[in-house]
Amino acid sequence: MNKIKEEKQSQVDIKRSKFLGFAFYVDNEEQVSGILESFEGKYKGAAHTVYAYRLQENGVPKEKFDNDKEPVGSAGQPILYLLQKRNIMNCLIVVIRYFGGTLLGTGGLVRAYTAAAQGTLEDNVIE
Repeated sequence: MNKIKEEKQSQVDIKRSKFLGFAFYVDNEEQVSGILESFEGKYKGAAHTVYAYRLQENGVPKEKFDNDKEPVGSAGQPILYLLQKRNIMNCLIVVIRYFGGTLLGTGGLVRAYTAAAQGTLEDNVIE
């Protein structure tokens, strides 16, 4: 089981859309809720706030993702898959999207959200 070293941010720009990634160490769902609440109203004009997390709370593994109205399978789920693939626990990744006016399609969204999430994990994982 791997963990992140510290909170980290990343940014990916694709076809005038801006994707801001944030990684947080979390121990429980209460912390996740608090962090997600801190994003409300903070990023004015953002089209979507997508997230995924994996954690162990009292020995019970918990996972969740949210697409925030992006097409099914295009946003939160790929971020969760990235955490699963790298066996990272106790981590919340949030990606904020500012829409640039060009539709990216499902494949483009998967690549963009995954790239923003990967940027937060780059040189930031303890194995």
